[in-house]
Amino acid sequence: MLAVVIHALLAASLALTSLPAQATVTAPKTVDCTRVKCLALTFDDGPGEYTPTLLKTLKKAGAKATFFLVGERVEKRPKVAKQILAQGHAIGNHTYSHAALPALLDYEILDELKVNQEVIEKATGVRPKMYRPPYGQTDERVLRVADQVDLPEILWTGTTLDWSLRDTKKIKAVVLKLAQRDGVILMHDVVPQTVQVMPEILKELKKQGYHMVTVPTLMRAKGGLKSGTSYF
Repeated sequence: MLAVVIHALLAASLALTSLPAQATVTAPKTVDCTRVKCLALTFDDGPGEYTPTLLKTLKKAGAKATFFLVGERVEKRPKVAKQILAQGHAIGNHTYSHAALPALLDYEILDELKVNQEVIEKATGVRPKMYRPPYGQTDERVLRVADQVDLPEILWTGTTLDWSLRDTKKIKAVVLKLAQRDGVILMHDVVPQTVQVMPEILKELKKQGYHMVTVPTLMRAKGGLKSGTSYF
């Protein structure tokens, strides 16, 4: 009888050891911007036809970024919008139609923001928790209206004007000139030259010791984002 029990235990042990090991889930690396040199690269007006290429570049470099999405373009490329989040980047509301907000009435501003919130959530399953006014055009009234939908305003410490430059060497030079600790740089993923030169930019920024992080990660070290507030 004892021999039968021992044999059964050995068989069970062998069966367990033959089971495939479960995959190990690695927790996402958290960057502490109070301890390291952080920089937030932000891209407006997408998702566009060049955004997937940019996402591949960022993934290869292990860099995170923030994308301020236009609703009309999210409707055209919902899968790309979803891919942005899947790769660990942050998203923000850039209005539905890329409207100049100060020129609108209060209810029109709300429509631009609310409709885009719904469009982005439909595509990605996530509602943005920040917005950027198109062209950087804003005022106290716009900020007050955005507060009604709990969206803090994100501007920038430097803009590349890449939409105007349209030159890879010039765009790279401007980014490297604007780079600073805890800085927020404005670019556009709809500008092909920006996407083309991004591998070179990321390589150089890493050499300079920068960690490319999302805006929320950058702001975590400063107490987080608060609605009704304009940052940078």
